[in-house]
Amino acid sequence: MAGIAVLAFVWLLLWVDYRADRAAKGAPASPAEFELTDHRGMLRTQEDFAGRWMLVFFGFTNCPDVCTTTLAEIAAVMDGLGEDADRVQPLFISIDPARDTPAALADFVPRFDAGIIGLAGTPDQIERTADNFNIFYEKSGEAASQGGYTVGHSSQLFLFDPSGGYVKGWQYGTPAEEILADLQERVAR
Repeated sequence: MAGIAVLAFVWLLLWVDYRADRAAKGAPASPAEFELTDHRGMLRTQEDFAGRWMLVFFGFTNCPDVCTTTLAEIAAVMDGLGEDADRVQPLFISIDPARDTPAALADFVPRFDAGIIGLAGTPDQIERTADNFNIFYEKSGEAASQGGYTVGHSSQLFLFDPSGGYVKGWQYGTPAEEILADLQERVAR
């Protein structure tokens, strides 16, 4: 039974990426705009990060693997940047407004010890933000998950330059070393 559940989950992840690719909305808007509450309770917009590179990932705290793996890779990238890490701001934007409150994010994001800022919002705020970033997400029933549902979503990691312009995205599973090498070259310019 556990094997079937794992296979079903893997299928869901692949299906979500397939549907997101088929949607082919393209790259996020430049600059990608948002107005969300951070994990400390402060209202944040893209303007708060002007002058810094932004690494942006969408996910949710109850995600069984993709989100934690990606955030761990972001932490490795930030560690590898050394002194240049202060020029980059990693952002984790939740696509699960029902469960991921600022308080839930305050418990979650510090576990990665990388200066990641968790951002939450109302369902409308999350929908607008996801649209701006061309992110696909969809709530679906999952009896074994907290609240009886999970959220399928696009799993790219996005990079924005210090003026807020979209630079590139990396697909889920891109090794942290590859992301780090690319980012080091860009940050050093």
